[in-house]
Amino acid sequence: MLRKIVFSSLCFAMFVALTSYVTNSTFKRSAPALKRIVVDAGHGGHDGGADGRYSKEKDVSLAVAIKLGQLIQQEIPDVEVVYTRTSDIYQHPVVKANIANQAKGDLFIAIHCNSAAPITRKEFTGYKTETYYTGKGKNKKKKTRKVATYKYHRTPNPAKGTETYIWGAHKNDAKEKAMKENEALYLDSTLAQQVADFDPNDPEKMILYSLKTKQYFNRSANLAMTVEDEFKKTGRISREARQRQIGIWVLQAVAMPSVLIELGFISNPEEEDYLNSESGQAEMTKAIVQAVKRYKYSLEHQLIETNTGTQR
Repeated sequence: MLRKIVFSSLCFAMFVALTSYVTNSTFKRSAPALKRIVVDAGHGGHDGGADGRYSKEKDVSLAVAIKLGQLIQQEIPDVEVVYTRTSDIYQHPVVKANIANQAKGDLFIAIHCNSAAPITRKEFTGYKTETYYTGKGKNKKKKTRKVATYKYHRTPNPAKGTETYIWGAHKNDAKEKAMKENEALYLDSTLAQQVADFDPNDPEKMILYSLKTKQYFNRSANLAMTVEDEFKKTGRISREARQRQIGIWVLQAVAMPSVLIELGFISNPEEEDYLNSESGQAEMTKAIVQAVKRYKYSLEHQLIETNTGTQR
């Protein structure tokens, strides 16, 4: 009974800290709010992802992911970068999630390229005579008819712009499962020791998973919107931050805030050239790093305000 009471108190304190409605926080973090970022280059190996005229998504995502990690280390030296891959290899999404979770990342950023199906236009070219038969046996008769003919033209889809995704809100159960299976990643040592003896399926303990999942969802959404805001500042067309209703399994499988950035449409020749250019890749990585800086500041600012008694 005493353990139940103690844990209930801990859960309530966690809730108060997350919503910042107290004047003195029970949970004070000694470590930085953002100390380790996992950068994931989408696809790889036999999985090339989307195709452009001359390039593949897997190669663009790898080049940008490595540049992103390097720039993060230069611009934010107190943050460690972990890559899911640094070469042209295939990794199952489960492997990617395991790398991120085992690294105890504070943020997961997946780099991808978008694609849109080409536009098909049908052009009428005239008629041709077609022979066909009716009836059977002695009643079989040969007939002809005119049939319209067409020529089909395929042109690249003009879709362009950036998108940043978070997991769909309906996938929160899956995210909570990731939290539950990797609880040591987000509980500080004191709290982890105090609740270690409890059943993970205990309703009271599930409060903690739910609260943390909601916090990570909000943080992911905030970062996604910040990334798109920084892309807009470079002059890129932003298709806004979005929730993906299907797919992106890895975003809900990692026990940390997570986003997937679609850099642009590799199916659009103009965008493909930009995505493969040194200047384009440098501009994109700079925008993402600036968004991460803003995200990091907001986390630290919130922690400071919470710990000093300022309400948000």
